[in-house]
Amino acid sequence: MITVGVDGSEHGSAAADWAAAEAALRGMELRLVHAWAQQPLDLPVTVDTEAQQRWAGNLLQETRARVTARHPALPVTARLLPADPVPALVAESAEAAVLVLGSRGHGTLVGYLIGSIALHVLRQAKGPVVLVRSPEEEQEAGADEGEGAAEVLAGVGEEPDDVLEFAFEAAAARGAQLRAVRAWSLPPVVDWGPGSMRLADETGGLAALERKRLADALEPWRFRHPQVGVVEQVEMGSAAQVLLSSCGRGALMVVGRHASGPHGLQRIGHVAHAVLHHAPCPVAVVPHP
Repeated sequence: MITVGVDGSEHGSAAADWAAAEAALRGMELRLVHAWAQQPLDLPVTVDTEAQQRWAGNLLQETRARVTARHPALPVTARLLPADPVPALVAESAEAAVLVLGSRGHGTLVGYLIGSIALHVLRQAKGPVVLVRSPEEEQEAGADEGEGAAEVLAGVGEEPDDVLEFAFEAAAARGAQLRAVRAWSLPPVVDWGPGSMRLADETGGLAALERKRLADALEPWRFRHPQVGVVEQVEMGSAAQVLLSSCGRGALMVVGRHASGPHGLQRIGHVAHAVLHHAPCPVAVVPHP
């Protein structure tokens, strides 16, 4: 099941359209959700609860009608979640194969490319989350249109399996090519021991060692998805810069994040943070175990 959060914004509408197309490609059910909780009675602003619920119900019905018109065979359900958006969407991420959100919603401050709700959900989500921009913003960011956007890009780091599983499945569903990107830099002298030097010498140098690591990571997934064509790309530089410079034909970018940082703090990571702000295509963030 693919779940998408809708909120009436352009980004939420784009997320619903993307999620519907993805569910149709993968042969999955689509679930539309809108999370809203009644405000405490001691707030100075009076909220018309019935009007808000009617608006949310109409939003779900209209979105469902739009996506089923485009994908008549797609099974679609809709749910109004009586809870605050962040915990409600985090709970949805535990049940869904993919949770899809608009990169920004209503109330986002001008100049912020990721809405606060999406950012908080990304940090806590139990499964993959895809952030989708509005079509106008994708064009401003330089997204290619039409058949040229034929690649799924995967950032391959030190824990690649979850990212590659998602990326290969996405590429297979689209009949698209997978571009596996690995960035590397010269290691600090203090981290470069005799064993590492011997391994690099045996493989023909540092660049060759990184190419071998990428090939080794890809091997089991290539075996499981032989129909997916793979381009291996190994470049020296920061991972975020290498990924962003490679996404000109990207239909989807897939990156990973650790479930938690030091002392249990939830974090996204600098690579995911950079591509979420600057990638012109939808970005899937896959949590590592």
